[in-house]
Amino acid sequence: MYLVDSHCHLNELDYKNLHKSIDSVLENAINNQVGFLLTVATTLPGYLDMHQKIGIRHNVAFSCGVHPLYLKNKYYYDELIQFAKAPEVVAIGETGLDYFYQKQNISLQKESFRQHIRIGRKLHKPIIVHSRNANQDTLNILIEEQANKCGVVLHCFTEDKDTARKLLDIGCYISFSGIITFRNAEELRKVVRYVPMDRILIETDSPYLAPVPHRGKENQPSYILEIAIYLAALKGMTLDYIAQQTTDNFIRLFQLNLPNYS
Repeated sequence: MYLVDSHCHLNELDYKNLHKSIDSVLENAINNQVGFLLTVATTLPGYLDMHQKIGIRHNVAFSCGVHPLYLKNKYYYDELIQFAKAPEVVAIGETGLDYFYQKQNISLQKESFRQHIRIGRKLHKPIIVHSRNANQDTLNILIEEQANKCGVVLHCFTEDKDTARKLLDIGCYISFSGIITFRNAEELRKVVRYVPMDRILIETDSPYLAPVPHRGKENQPSYILEIAIYLAALKGMTLDYIAQQTTDNFIRLFQLNLPNYS
């Protein structure tokens, strides 16, 4: 069995108090059948820091992008393109819209989101999308910018079934995190049951959103196993099938040949 953590922030884990090193985090992941990770940038300096700390590894890929909540520090699209051209960068983002925490810069968020999609199309690399309280604008921009031509995943999905349906209709993948295990997440679990298995990815979003039974602790990539087990129960499927299907989906979206996977 082979699991993929399709969205984590590997450089942001607590290496001072909880983990010996990135190597120890990856070893723990492997011991829990997690064979591959996609570590995701939220700023360009963060991408460089992430790249420096992790280095080139056979079981880790990178994304490069600027999160909608981190647009106060100006960045340059040409610089994003240059970083994103690297072969170890397999995705653009995370990008998107967040009207829950910030409403004063909506036009800037929209422009940055559009630019990320254009870069994804230019480089033929999928877009990792963050969307909160911005369903319709997110959908409109994905359609207007023809994001389906490079591929899209809505990460850490927490929206309703209707939003999921509209995203599926335009070819998006939907990624679920440990939130599906939370006691108050029954509406989200209804969405999980609705989304077809050939469009589902799983993620930790670590160090955030640790699943039950680890709530209150720092999340880490090895906990993707807990999410997969819970997803298998929700779907009435075997854990092996969940692992194979979500890994196959990841390979298809990001156009990768994963090590030791067949």
